[in-house]
Amino acid sequence: MNPPRRLLLVNGPNLNLLGTREPEIYGSQTLADVERLVTDAAASRGFEIRAVQSNHEGVLIDAIHAAREDCAGIVINPGGLTHTSVVLRDALSGVALPVAEVHISDVSKREPFRHHSYIADVAVVHVIGEGVAGYASAVDRLIGIIAGEGAGLTDGTGRGIP
Repeated sequence: MNPPRRLLLVNGPNLNLLGTREPEIYGSQTLADVERLVTDAAASRGFEIRAVQSNHEGVLIDAIHAAREDCAGIVINPGGLTHTSVVLRDALSGVALPVAEVHISDVSKREPFRHHSYIADVAVVHVIGEGVAGYASAVDRLIGIIAGEGAGLTDGTGRGIP
């Protein structure tokens, strides 16, 4: 049986406001723009995308659990849940799929409460502070890992990807 050629794209709370929410931090591109970018990046590598955005933690967890059935990996921007949600982290760990963590802004240069990520230790790819374009980079890097091309890649922070 061939492995699935689909990624789950997860966008957490408030990312539905992209394009209007604090454009000086997040830019002017919308969530629809992000989804198009990710879909195109995945398609260029022979993958498809299933996208979910919710302001409700349980909806995101249910989507992550469902990904076990037909996805090869997960690209996630957890939004503010990055810094607060142990249960989101546990869901990602529990499905045992490779995870790419994306943040549009450089969270290490923002408020101190944003400096810790509960997702970081379960993610194999981290793309931080590259704007919306970071999503495409995360997709490419994650597919590289899934395809066994991981050697020599970096995770956006200068660290190597295993």
